[in-house]
Amino acid sequence: MSMQIKPDSHIDFGYRDSQVRVGGIAALRWSARSATVNTILLLIALAVAVLALGFGDYPLNPLEVVTALTGHGAEFQRMIVTEWRLPVAIAAVLFGALLGIGGAIFQSLTRNPLGSPDVIGFDAGAYTAVVVTVLMIGTKHYWGIASAALIGGLATAAVVYLLAYRRGVQGFRLIIVGIAVSAMLGAVNIYLVTRADITDAMSVGFWAAGSLSRVSWEGLIPASIGGLIIFILVVMLSPSLRQLELGDDAALAQGVNANHARPVLLIIGVAATALVTAAAGPIGFVALSAPQLARRLARTPGVTVGSAACMGAALLAGAHTLSLLIAEAYRPIPVGLITVCLGGLYLIWLLIRETRKSI
Repeated sequence: MSMQIKPDSHIDFGYRDSQVRVGGIAALRWSARSATVNTILLLIALAVAVLALGFGDYPLNPLEVVTALTGHGAEFQRMIVTEWRLPVAIAAVLFGALLGIGGAIFQSLTRNPLGSPDVIGFDAGAYTAVVVTVLMIGTKHYWGIASAALIGGLATAAVVYLLAYRRGVQGFRLIIVGIAVSAMLGAVNIYLVTRADITDAMSVGFWAAGSLSRVSWEGLIPASIGGLIIFILVVMLSPSLRQLELGDDAALAQGVNANHARPVLLIIGVAATALVTAAAGPIGFVALSAPQLARRLARTPGVTVGSAACMGAALLAGAHTLSLLIAEAYRPIPVGLITVCLGGLYLIWLLIRETRKSI
């Protein structure tokens, strides 16, 4: 008996939802249930993010938080909320949405529930670039680390794509090659950290845990601009993404060249997760679980980018709030460790479910 999670095995991508044409550029698919689920998820994400503004060394009740957000109340409370905590709360929602978008793109292109940037190894590539930058080059500036993470993620994506390419790229081959590359990069990372000075090793180790606590307006503003660009590009390319889900031949019959469209969509998916990794470190399993959880809630035939973004925002905002609650009761825990623990349980459930289906 062998477990096979292959393209088109268990995921139906035959969309039946209604279509709405936006400026003749992109067709956005929608349904009443999807719209309701997305709205609820987005409201949950925003409510949890606002609730998180009250947690910390200087606790605030919801009324004080809202008062500070509207520009009233004590000056010290306004500074705590708007200068220190608000960038982190916004990052939880924005970064969660970006991870959901990246995961949805990869799972759509690979037609596989395991098709996720963190599983395929792009987070490992970003981490390797940061380790090399900090330990070998000696750069610890924010923009140096952020640039290294972006370059490392994109370079790893290019290597995986080239190694998986053989008369086109099949999703299952891309995942297997990505897992292998991730394992090799992981070995390199461990070796470099063990050979480093203890202070530098702790620095890159903390970054690898994935934390929102160090996000400030300095890093959030460029990440927000990049996120807006990614969202616009996803909307413009959504027709190509939908057609590629039906197969390369069907896409070509509708005027979409898979060899041209797929690399562009892969770059957008990598960029979405690389932006998060550059600002907060690798935050695992949100990109993996958000598209599938959203698909099950909305009951859509396949994953959708909009639902995945809303689910990702709700998941990361909830994980951030949970990390703050744990910090008050015990000690601070990076949000990346929480998402890995919860995502690991989801991955076990997914593998068991797919194994039973393949029997």
